[in-house]
Amino acid sequence: MTKEAYFAGGCFWCVTPIYKMYGVDKVICGYAGGDEENPTYEQVKHQETGHRETIKLVYDDEKVSYDKLLDIYFANVDPFDAEGQFIDKGFSYTLAIFYMSEDEKEIAKGKIDALKKSSGKEVQVALLPYKNFYEAEEYHQDYYLKNPEAFEKELIESGRKKKIQ
Repeated sequence: MTKEAYFAGGCFWCVTPIYKMYGVDKVICGYAGGDEENPTYEQVKHQETGHRETIKLVYDDEKVSYDKLLDIYFANVDPFDAEGQFIDKGFSYTLAIFYMSEDEKEIAKGKIDALKKSSGKEVQVALLPYKNFYEAEEYHQDYYLKNPEAFEKELIESGRKKKIQ
């Protein structure tokens, strides 16, 4: 059955290709959680909307589980950084899991609790009910395919490349 999941993992360009490698049908960059309707990238980037850069995952839960999507998420972010992700700082780059059901909430809470217990550190991932999602401008979609050199540079300069290797 086709489902959707919403994760704020810092720069949405950087986390998009990871999910495609694991069988997610579609990854859409956008903005979620704030009050501004139809925000622009510039508004979100300048912390004017209360939104976070977020990816919408469209997936077949018979191919990849929500549990697995969360494992991928936690493997590709710094869950202890309350200021943002890597070089991207500010509220719009902070981490959040927007759950669609109580089941998803419980699965995500279990992952957060386990990480806190195993690390002894406070996990800086907001666990929030899904509120809204606004698709980002077209040039953000599949950025890694449209701009491979710039994308590679972003991964290296941000410090994410080290994290995912």
